Amino acid sequence: MNQSRPDVCCAFEAPVLDRVLPPVLILEFVLGLLGNFVALWMFVFHMDEWKPNTVYLTHLAVADSIVLFCLPFRADYYLRGKNWIYGDAACRILLFLLAANRAAGIFFLTAVAADRYLKIVHPLNRVNRLGLGYALWVSLGLWFLIFLATGYLLADQHFFHSGNRTQCESFNICMGYTPLSTWHNAFYVLQFFLPSAIVAFCTARITLQLNNKTLDRQGKVKRAVQFVLAVALIFITCFFPSTVSRVAVWVLKLWYDQCRHFEEANLAFYTSVCFTYFNSVLNPIVYYFSSPVFSGTFRKVLNKVLRRSDRPEALENISTVEGRRI
Repeated sequence: MNQSRPDVCCAFEAPVLDRVLPPVLILEFVLGLLGNFVALWMFVFHMDEWKPNTVYLTHLAVADSIVLFCLPFRADYYLRGKNWIYGDAACRILLFLLAANRAAGIFFLTAVAADRYLKIVHPLNRVNRLGLGYALWVSLGLWFLIFLATGYLLADQHFFHSGNRTQCESFNICMGYTPLSTWHNAFYVLQFFLPSAIVAFCTARITLQLNNKTLDRQGKVKRAVQFVLAVALIFITCFFPSTVSRVAVWVLKLWYDQCRHFEEANLAFYTSVCFTYFNSVLNPIVYYFSSPVFSGTFRKVLNKVLRRSDRPEALENISTVEGRRI
């Protein structure tokens, strides 16, 4: 049984991470930046009618766009063999933004799933009539909770020196327990399981509503089902693996106090953390299913890029005189 030696922290050589993670992070940066730039452009310039879920998704796209610029620094960190060269302040800001983005991704996806649930299952609920002002206050409240839950990462140094390298990590495996480290791990796990339960409930109720509907002429319920299923897909793909691997580290700490027992769990955790950043790449899927306005605008943009037109009337009007084009 672990007797907790708070002075012992673990550092692992992980050459596979140093080789694999940088190209993955750069790929996430490029794809995520492209998708979220297009999303923000459509939200700002092409959304004629704003609704509460549009407000939540815009905040989500802003959070994703900000955190994407952290990924090249993280890639550089792994290319140097987990050696941080940009100083203490940049390390604190980076880890805070990464943690805040994970929380923002989970909270705002849960908010839009709950909004869809209320609109479809309880259409007469007075919350549905509160409008954009209510959605803005909810968004500000969520940002306050996110900062409250992750802001402590800005207060402390997160360096861990291993040989001649300086690691910048918020999840160093140390044998002891401190209030902040306990909260850091607990929040990482709880912020997944509680919202996941909400999303699962919303998905089940909206799907049941679709099965009970004999008539859905405008396809609103079907789109809502597609929407919450996309949210559930992102939860499972992006957030579930790293949560499970973090729980595994917790369980191991109950029984072991030697670093050699944590090497595989550490590798699994930092590998799965990269899937967390994929939420910034996959979130545009949620935007696509969020409303017919957004999906319709996206199709028009795609057709324009591919030099196609949705309307046959847009084809070149050709007139001929005596068989010659004029």
